[in-house]
Amino acid sequence: MKKIVLSLALAAAAVAGASSAAQAQTTCPVAPAPVVVEGSITTNTTWTADRVYLLKGFVFVESGATLTIQPGTIIKGDKASKGTLTIKQGAKIEARGTATKPIVFTSNQAPGERDRGDWGGLILAGKAPQNIPAAPGQPLPKLEGGLTPDTFFGGTDPNDNSGVLQYVRIEFPGIAFTTDNEINGLTLAGVGAGTTIDHIQVSYSGDDSFEWFGGTVNAKYLIALRGTDDEWDTDNGFAGKVQFGLALRDPNIADVSGSNGFESDNDANGSANSPQTAPVFSNISNFIAPATGTLNSNYRRGMHIRRNSALSVYNSVISGYPVGLLLDASASEGNATSGALQLRNNVFAGYADNRVANVLTSSTYDAKKFLTDNGNDITSTVADLNLAVENFNLTSPFFQPKATSKLGTGAAFTGKAADAFFDKVSYRGAFAPEGATGPNTGNWAAGWTNFNPQITCYNAPGLTLATNPASDQVQQLTVVPNPSTGPAELRFGLRRNATATVQLFDLTGRQVATVLADGQLRTGNQALRLPDNLQAGVYLATVTTNETRQSVRFVVVR
Repeated sequence: MKKIVLSLALAAAAVAGASSAAQAQTTCPVAPAPVVVEGSITTNTTWTADRVYLLKGFVFVESGATLTIQPGTIIKGDKASKGTLTIKQGAKIEARGTATKPIVFTSNQAPGERDRGDWGGLILAGKAPQNIPAAPGQPLPKLEGGLTPDTFFGGTDPNDNSGVLQYVRIEFPGIAFTTDNEINGLTLAGVGAGTTIDHIQVSYSGDDSFEWFGGTVNAKYLIALRGTDDEWDTDNGFAGKVQFGLALRDPNIADVSGSNGFESDNDANGSANSPQTAPVFSNISNFIAPATGTLNSNYRRGMHIRRNSALSVYNSVISGYPVGLLLDASASEGNATSGALQLRNNVFAGYADNRVANVLTSSTYDAKKFLTDNGNDITSTVADLNLAVENFNLTSPFFQPKATSKLGTGAAFTGKAADAFFDKVSYRGAFAPEGATGPNTGNWAAGWTNFNPQITCYNAPGLTLATNPASDQVQQLTVVPNPSTGPAELRFGLRRNATATVQLFDLTGRQVATVLADGQLRTGNQALRLPDNLQAGVYLATVTTNETRQSVRFVVVR
C-alpha cells in the first residue's frame, strides 16, 4: 500500500508541476493482449472497437461470410508472418468508420520502429469483369502476392458487391515478394460497382498505395501518403471511376522499379484483351514534396500510360515528378487519337517543354500537342500554383489552395467526366480553395486522417484519431483540480463548433468511462463534470472531435 501511495504522490507532483502544454500530450499505455486472427473466417463475424486485433499470416474471409468492423477499431498486422486480410469472392467486409472514429489497419511495431512493408495489406477479390485468361485447370485468374491458398478473382457481374470501406486508414503495408508479385496497400481485384469505397488513406506502403486489377468499383476521397512504388496503378480491364484523390510523396523514397503517380496497362503484354483498362479519374492532386537535396533517381513520371491502356484523367494536378506524362507505345497513342484515352483540363506544374510529355524515341507522336489541344495547363515552376508551403509538409499538411491559386478554377466535366458519378466542381485538384463555399468545398481530409502514424500510439482500443497539432479547434485542455480528491471538471475551449466524444482511460489503455458521446458543442468554453467514482490512480481524458484529438493526464487521490 505504501508503494501505491508513494507512486500516486509522485504522479501528482509531476502533473502539478507540468505546463498545460506538456499535460495535453498523449501517453502510450501498455498494449493490451490482442485478439489474434489466423486462417479463415467462415461465419459472420464482428470486430469491436473495445479490442485490438492482430492479423497473423494470410487471413481470409470466405464466401458467404461478412466481416463487420465497428468504427474506431484498431487492426494490426503481424510483421513476422506478414499478416494480410483478404475478402474473397462471395464474402463481404462492412468497415464503416466515421470522421471521428476511423478504422485503422496498421503495423504491430512500436512507435518509432514502424516501416513500409511491416505487414501485407487489405485485399478485396470480387466477381466483376477483368481481362486475364485463366490458366489451364483454373476457373479464374489468381491474385498475385504469394497468397496461399490461391485466391481467384473476376467474373461476369459488374455490379458485384464486396461490401463497404469508409473512413479507413491502412498504414505501413505493402510487400514485394518477387518482381510483379506484390501485395499493395489496398488491392481491388475484380471488385464490382456494388461495393462502396470512400475516405481511405494508405500511408507508407511498401509497394503501390492503390492497385486495381479489373473490376468496376468506384471510389471517392482517397489519400496515398509517402508510398514506395506507384500511387494509382490500374490494370487488367479496370473500368471504374475515381474522384478526389491526393498523393503526397517523400522526395527521398522511391522504388527501384521506378515510381510513378499513375501507372496504367491494359495487361502485361499490351494486348487487345477486353474489357480494356479504361478508368476515369478526376480531381486528383499528385505531389512530390520539394527535395532539400537531389530527388530520388527512381522517380519517373506523373503519368505512365502504356500497353494499350485507355486511362482518362480530368481536372487534376501533377507536380514534382521528373516527367509529367509518358505516353508509351503506339497502342496508347492510338487510344489518345481516337478519344478512348482522354487527358483534359489538368495542370502539369514545374515542367520545361522537354519534360512535360514524352513518347518512346521511335515515335513521332506529339504528346505535348495532345495535352495543349485538350485544355491542359503547363507551368514552368511549381510556384505558379500559388500553394501554401504547408501543402508539402509531410507530417502536418494543409492542402486547400490559396484563394488566388490557378487550381481554384478551370475544371470542366466533358467527355467521360460528364458521368453522373462525378461532382461537378469548379476547381482542379483534390481540394477547393480556401474561402470557397457550397458543396464539396471543405477540407475533406480533416480529422480522420493521420499524416504522422510513425509516432501514434495504437495501444488504447477505440482511439484511432491522431493528435493533430495543425488543428486549433481545441484549446487549453485541463482538468481542475489536478490532482483531485473529489469532484473535478474537464475544461477546454472550442474555436469552432464540434461533434465531440470525451472518454477516460487508465494507464493500461482500458476505457473506464464515457463522459460525452458525439455531443454537439458550440464555440466557446466547455466544462464537463468527471465521474466521482474513479479509483485512485492516473488517468487520461481524451477529447475527440471532428478535427482533432487532444488528451490530458490527471490524478485521482483517495
